Amino acid sequence: MKNIYKNYLFEKHILVNERKTETIENQFETLFALANLFNIRIVEGEKLASDYMIRFVSERLGENVPEPFYRGFPQSVRELSADQLLFDQMVHYAVTYGFGNFSEAGHSLFEENFERTAFKENADIKEFSIITADEAVDMLSQIVRDLLAGTRPLSDEQYKLVKSFIIEYDVKVDEIASKNTCIKLLIDTRDKRFAECIFLSDVIKLVDELNYSVYANKNIYRLNLKNQDRKFITSVIDTLFENGRCDIRTCFEKKKAWNGLLHHIHYAAKTSEAESFVNAMRGNENKSVFSDFERAMAEKNIRAAVDALKNGKGTATVLRNMNYIISRCESVEDMSYVLNCMDTKNVIVLIQLLMEYSSYSAKNAVRTFKFTKYNQLRVHTETPDEMKRRRSHITEGQAAMLADRIMNNLKSVLKGRLGRVYIDTDMKNYALPIQENTSQGGFGVLTRGSRIHIGEAKKLRAFTYWEKVDDIDLSVFGIDKNGRRTEFSWRTMAGRHSEAITYSGDETSGYNGGSEYFDIDTEKFRKKYPDMRYLIFCNNVYSRVTFNKCFCKAGYMVRDTEDSGAVYEPKSVKSAFMIDSGSTFAYLFGVDLMTNDLIWLNMARDSKAAVAGTTDMSFITDYFHVTDVINVASFFEMMATEVVDDMINADVVVTDKTVDTVQIGEETEVIREYDFEKMIALMNK
Repeated sequence: MKNIYKNYLFEKHILVNERKTETIENQFETLFALANLFNIRIVEGEKLASDYMIRFVSERLGENVPEPFYRGFPQSVRELSADQLLFDQMVHYAVTYGFGNFSEAGHSLFEENFERTAFKENADIKEFSIITADEAVDMLSQIVRDLLAGTRPLSDEQYKLVKSFIIEYDVKVDEIASKNTCIKLLIDTRDKRFAECIFLSDVIKLVDELNYSVYANKNIYRLNLKNQDRKFITSVIDTLFENGRCDIRTCFEKKKAWNGLLHHIHYAAKTSEAESFVNAMRGNENKSVFSDFERAMAEKNIRAAVDALKNGKGTATVLRNMNYIISRCESVEDMSYVLNCMDTKNVIVLIQLLMEYSSYSAKNAVRTFKFTKYNQLRVHTETPDEMKRRRSHITEGQAAMLADRIMNNLKSVLKGRLGRVYIDTDMKNYALPIQENTSQGGFGVLTRGSRIHIGEAKKLRAFTYWEKVDDIDLSVFGIDKNGRRTEFSWRTMAGRHSEAITYSGDETSGYNGGSEYFDIDTEKFRKKYPDMRYLIFCNNVYSRVTFNKCFCKAGYMVRDTEDSGAVYEPKSVKSAFMIDSGSTFAYLFGVDLMTNDLIWLNMARDSKAAVAGTTDMSFITDYFHVTDVINVASFFEMMATEVVDDMINADVVVTDKTVDTVQIGEETEVIREYDFEKMIALMNK
């Protein structure tokens, strides 16, 4: 079985036994090693334990991680003066960037020999199951079906899983809900069966994706496609005309792009309908739904504008343009007419708008717009000139009213979808997988905005380690109550080391293996920096290559004793995930110092920034309040016919705790905090 499948299941706390023999040797030794080295306890399938699993788990959790610049981190760092710390790094920079000697990983000149006691902490147990290869295929088949049911774009890891599984097992796909996923499959496989899930208007999206993924070109108006790709696009267009999937009116929305594309591929129409389409794209008239909408808005005919969108694009499109429409309403009657159109059954749209209106900013606040392109986060903060020219604004009272209406609509749409549901109270800390396409995959990864309590008297150790590139930087930014930030990084830490925060040193020669760490004692940090509210951890490639051109992992550990065991201790690893985006910058996670919670961010930003301190981060705290609006617990509560207090009486159990599957029965469905695919399928039901 391919590693991509085993890795994905490992993230769900599942190991796969691929041995065909009935007798498996070294079962006890394997179980002991998994427990002793990684704190993994097998709760199901113990008889399937096999010794090769030890190496597999080691690769996932990182048993042999390179030493940091300060081998005695963190105690040895605190014993050095600020001048010694600065001199250490300056000498290292002179050797690497001054003389160009990157051959060996750098280490301190002043640090004395440091011996650690054996790791003896009571780290959390990681509960795993072991299944057979056939069971794994069945499970993956359901996962792929659930992912294909989602309308939102998949993360890179999810997409690779879907593509590999469809190709290897020759899966017959009847429907793909996400145009983004379908288009990627069409490009990568050149199998025109996938064209049965898109329409003619989606060809522009296909060309845009192909232009970026194959040619690294983000400008669709400057195409330079090879002849084979021109023929491919032409054949897709012809197939769509043959199959009657020609939404020509929607094509008018991208009329300029269509005009350029048809010219670039020298498209020759084969049918009268295709010829009419080509003439329409090259003509002067625009017959799109949005052109009718804008004409009605210009005439201040709100009802006609709403009708144009609703009849031409659906109620969800009305909701997506709600700010614009309501800001132009001049009468109570118009406002009522608009509000009566909020009857969409699109759960994803409702949840997205609920989050938007629940955290709506005042008119004088600077807005930050976040969107994704090519599975990377893009951010635009309003300029002063844009604020002056802002026209589409609603009041906070209107936003609150809309949030209330949307919540009621959401409850109505979801009501009764499930039977009796048991919901663990801790599930309120987990966010729903609404927009995870910028996320990286790996063990312990949760949805953006999910919260994990660090625990009292615990220390957070954030880490990154890498190969095949010289210099990657881990950094932390403190955000105070007024949004001002304080940088803790290689540029600032020489004079800031303390019991509250310690940095392992800037490693700049890590091609054959480098690592960096931050230790945060949240209790002491709050006392030392009382105005700080949040911490944000970032990773960036100083060597100016993208993450997908090297090997890089990041994550965090929760520790009791700083100098117990090795610097990197797999037993205490709570998460270890790959960073493999086509950018140089990623947000890892944050800390809410008031609640002592770690908050998942896990976003690849569309950036070539080589230094973390040069990027805007004010928008990041928006994700710190996601679970206050809607969370996994409230989502399942809306769907339940009845919420029960005992999982024995439930049809569905939603929990992050151990479940006795024998006690609840095989028919009961168990949904964990990391079962994103099941939640995606339910949101798109």
